[in-house]
Amino acid sequence: LLGQILDQWFESEPLKATLATDAVIGAMASPHTPGSGYVLLHHVMGELEGRRGAWGYVAGGMGALSQAIACAAAARGAHIFTEKAVCHVLLGKDGWAQGVVLQDGTEVRSKLVLSNASPQITFLELTPQEELPKDFVQRIQQVDTRSPVTKINVAVDRLPSFLAAPNARDGQPLPHHQCSIHLNCEGTHLLHQAFTEATHGHPSSRPMIELCIPSALDPGLAPQGCHVVSLFTQYTPSVLAGGQPWDEQARNAYADTVFDCIEAYAPGFKASVIGRDILTPPDLERIFGLPGGNIFHGGMSLDQLYFARPAPSYSGYRSPIPGLYLCGSGAHPGGGVMGAAGRNAAQVALEDFRQL
Repeated sequence: LLGQILDQWFESEPLKATLATDAVIGAMASPHTPGSGYVLLHHVMGELEGRRGAWGYVAGGMGALSQAIACAAAARGAHIFTEKAVCHVLLGKDGWAQGVVLQDGTEVRSKLVLSNASPQITFLELTPQEELPKDFVQRIQQVDTRSPVTKINVAVDRLPSFLAAPNARDGQPLPHHQCSIHLNCEGTHLLHQAFTEATHGHPSSRPMIELCIPSALDPGLAPQGCHVVSLFTQYTPSVLAGGQPWDEQARNAYADTVFDCIEAYAPGFKASVIGRDILTPPDLERIFGLPGGNIFHGGMSLDQLYFARPAPSYSGYRSPIPGLYLCGSGAHPGGGVMGAAGRNAAQVALEDFRQL
């Protein structure tokens, strides 16, 4: 349990709770849930520019990272098609993957196919079911994809001024504006309480909020004097109690709860809001293809990691379909902006390609 680990090392409850957020981020779990300690480890493993466990912002926004990868691929001769939805994986008479068919009927043929879509989309929607073992299909159907995340993007006309660290008179960003700001994290009991509410189908009344202001580091993201605020919040259930839909009223009611919480820490925040974009778990699934809205393509629980991700006997990026590989977050080692699954899958695919 994460709580036991933190209790061994720290005395300060706010510090323990702040660290605990990385043990439950993206997970429908509490700091008291068995296995939550691994999720914290997952988020601090690795390094950034030589600094172990460090995170960073991407200049130009996260889309700039995709563009950098695209440019690197194009420089090596890759052809990139965007806004071209894939209908299904194309199989030859021998059962090998031979490319993909687009929704407009276009066939894109290749010797290998790598999918960074979720295991559910890859194997339950894009692959002919009769070509897959029944136990494999059943395993993919049973993957826990519950998501507690609602992401709220906000445009504001001034920097938030927190009671604990008021803004300077010139309105320029201070050091804390350039960091990850955790709210409603004064104690791990608050996280557990927020989790418990969501398990009963109710959005948290005092949600865990991770607030970032990327424009404080990258001014080009917003007009002069204005800023963009990214709110990563938990816990919101994918399915509301009583089967109620995540309609506009439910979305706005939850966002208002989040904004009321921020207002308590930074009076004037609500008055500074110019616009907001609210993405509940169903929105994250519909827009980004994340099953259940899960940002990791499936829970990072111990029964869905290592040799069991996405299924036992298929953790090595190969799939039951020869020539079809899984290279996204649903493969080992799981989610996060690190590219490990893609790198590993590419090495396996290259190994097989050389033998063709």
